[in-house]
Amino acid sequence: MYKTILFDFDGTVFDTGEGILKSVQYSAESFGFHEPELDALRCFVGPPLRGQFMLRYGVDAETAEAMVAKYRERYSRVGLLECSAYPGVGQLVRELKAAGKNVAVATGKPTAFTVSILERNGMGGLFDAVLGSEFDGTRSKKSEVVSELLAEYGSEGAVMVGDRDNDVLGAAECGIPCIGVAWGYAEPGELLGAGAIALVETVDELKNILLG
Repeated sequence: MYKTILFDFDGTVFDTGEGILKSVQYSAESFGFHEPELDALRCFVGPPLRGQFMLRYGVDAETAEAMVAKYRERYSRVGLLECSAYPGVGQLVRELKAAGKNVAVATGKPTAFTVSILERNGMGGLFDAVLGSEFDGTRSKKSEVVSELLAEYGSEGAVMVGDRDNDVLGAAECGIPCIGVAWGYAEPGELLGAGAIALVETVDELKNILLG
């Protein structure tokens, strides 16, 4: 049924929350915003950072860019290490590839950070392609990442797998469905409310849909 599977990264392939949240906290504190509770920053895992900084702190675009730069100051040194792969996802990717599927990462995270995390964790080369945003703002929207990958692999039989509503909406903008995963950072009802065609609780459930 599915020929091409595009995986979101943060909250879908890897639990990168600790590094992201601590780096957001570091940036916010640097700009005078007190954030004692990391859990209150869960909204930053997944969506584009600049927009989330503007939304949460009411800052303008220029200040938000400066906050992103401060975030990356910590993330590039420490945050990259504060993560772990979700159990079973890597094996699922291997099984999908063995079944002849195209399997790629489509993330809002900078491509360089994503590749670095995969390589540091012995998963370099696991995916057929890894594409995200760039530090200069290129491909800052999920739909732009998805569109570029679909230009290579085609949209027929393609599906997105993600844990936040921006994954669902970005996929829909490109004319493909999205399967939501419950092990990430979505709020209750977020994924189905955005239009996900299914919500899976486990990797085995996801496998059954993608290979069934």
